[in-house]
Amino acid sequence: MNRETKIKYVNITIAALALFNVMLHLVFSCNLEYHRDELLYFSLGLHPACGYATVPPLTGWIAWIMQNIFGYSLFAVRFFPALLSGLMVFLISALAKELGGSDYSRILAGIGIIISAFGLRTFLLFQPVHIDLILWTLSFYLITKYINTSSGKYLILFGITAGVALLNKYLIGLLFLSLIVIIPFTRYRIIFRNRKFWYGILAGTLIFLPNIIWQITNGLPVINHFAELKRTQLVNVDRAAFLLEQLVIPAAASILTIAGILFLFINKNARKYRFLGLVTISVIITLMLLHGKSYYTQGVFPFLIAAGAVSWESLLRKTWSRLILAVLIILITLPIVPIGVPVFKTELLIKYFNFMGANYGMDFVRRFEDNSIHSLPQDYADMLGWEELTALANKAWQMVPDKKSSFIYCENYGQAGAITIIGKKYGLPEAVSFHESFRYWIPTEFNPDITSFIYINDELGDDVNALFGKITKVGSISDPDAREYGTTVYLCENPVISFNKFWTERLKRLNNEN
Repeated sequence: MNRETKIKYVNITIAALALFNVMLHLVFSCNLEYHRDELLYFSLGLHPACGYATVPPLTGWIAWIMQNIFGYSLFAVRFFPALLSGLMVFLISALAKELGGSDYSRILAGIGIIISAFGLRTFLLFQPVHIDLILWTLSFYLITKYINTSSGKYLILFGITAGVALLNKYLIGLLFLSLIVIIPFTRYRIIFRNRKFWYGILAGTLIFLPNIIWQITNGLPVINHFAELKRTQLVNVDRAAFLLEQLVIPAAASILTIAGILFLFINKNARKYRFLGLVTISVIITLMLLHGKSYYTQGVFPFLIAAGAVSWESLLRKTWSRLILAVLIILITLPIVPIGVPVFKTELLIKYFNFMGANYGMDFVRRFEDNSIHSLPQDYADMLGWEELTALANKAWQMVPDKKSSFIYCENYGQAGAITIIGKKYGLPEAVSFHESFRYWIPTEFNPDITSFIYINDELGDDVNALFGKITKVGSISDPDAREYGTTVYLCENPVISFNKFWTERLKRLNNEN
C-alpha cells in the first residue's frame, strides 16, 4: 500500500470515528430530559445580548441560531454539542500530527477523546463547556502550528481564538495568563517583538470588547457570580480529591494523558513543546490552589491526550501491540460508558449506579455539590422532572380565567427555563424569575394589574401566602430521583392588595441586595 492510499484510509478512519462520536451523543440523548443548565442556556437565545449574569454571550448567540433553525425540542438543544464532538475528533487528530505523530497517533488520539469520561459527558449537554473544550484545543493547536512553522499568521489566529474563547467562558483566561507568565522564560519570548502577535492581541480584544463594555455597564456581575460560586460550591472542594480526580476525569484516557506529560518532559523530540507541559501543570496546580472544581482542568486534557498518543506511537512499533493498546482502552471504557452518556433509561441507570457503588466503591460519581450521595449523579438528577413540571404549569395556566392579567413565576432558573423552553409546545408565556439571567428580563410593572399568578417553588412563601386570598395547589414533581422532587405548582388568585405595589417593593429589595 503506497503512502497516499494509506493516508486516505487513515482519514476515512478518523471521519468514521467523528461520525460515531456524533451518533453516540445523539442516539442516547433522549433517554433523559433537558438538563437544568440547558434550559437556562437555551433561554438566553430568546434574549441575545452582549453578556449574561454568569456567562459571556456566545452561548446565548448559538442558542438563538439553533432555535431559529430547529426550534425548542430536545434534539434542537442536543444537536450542536453532538456536532462539536465530531469536530473534536478531527481537531485532536490534527493536534497529534502537529506534535510529531503519524497515522497511528492520529487515530489513537481520536479514540482517546471519544472514550474519555469528560469527552462523553461534555458533548452530551448544551452548555458553554463543549465550546470551551474545542477552543482550548484549538488554542494549543495554533501554538504548536506557530512553533513548527514560525508563521505569524498563527499568532493572529490565536488572538482571534482567544477573543472568541473569552466570549464563551472566562476560565480559559487562566490558560492565557499561564502562557504570558511562562513564555518570557523560553526561547519563544521573541513573539513579544513580533507585530503579528500584537495584531492578534488587538483582534482578540476587539472581539471580546462588547462583553467588557456590558460587564462594566451592568456593574460587573461576574464578580458577584465568582463570589457566590466560591461561597456555595467551591468551599466543598477537597484538594486531595481534586488531584485524584485528574485521573478519574479522563478515565481510560489517563493512559494517554499520563504518557503525554511524560512525553513533554522527557522525550527529546518534544523539547520545543516542553513549555506547554509546564503550562498544563500550572493550570492544574492553580485551579487546585484556588479550590476549583476538578473538571475545570479538562481544557488541558485533549492536548495531553494528543501528546500521549504520539508517545505511545513512538514506543509501540509492532502493529499488534498498537492494536492491543487501542482495544484495551476501549474495553476498559465500556463498563463506565453510562457514567458519561445515559445509555439506559432512568430505572436501569439507577440499578447500574447502585451496582457500581456496592461492588466497586464508585459512590463518588453520585455525589452532589454538597457532598451528599443520591440515586443518580447530579447531572442526571438534573435531567428529570421538567416535563412533568411544565405539564403541571400548563394545567394551572388553563385554570386562569384572564391570562392577560396573569403570569408564571419560578424561584430558580431551572424551573424558569422549563416553563420558557418546554412550555413552547403548550403556548405558555416566558417565565418570570429573579434568579440568574432571568432577572434582567423581569417586568417592572404589570398592565393590567395582576389578578392571579402561577407560583412555582418547593414551598409556598409567606409573602405570597399573605398576598392572595385563594391559593390552589395544582401538583408537584413526583419523581423522587429528580433533583427538583417536590417542587410544587400553585395557582394564586384574588390579591388582597395591588399586586403592582407588592411587586415594586420586591424590586426595591432586590436592587438593594445587589
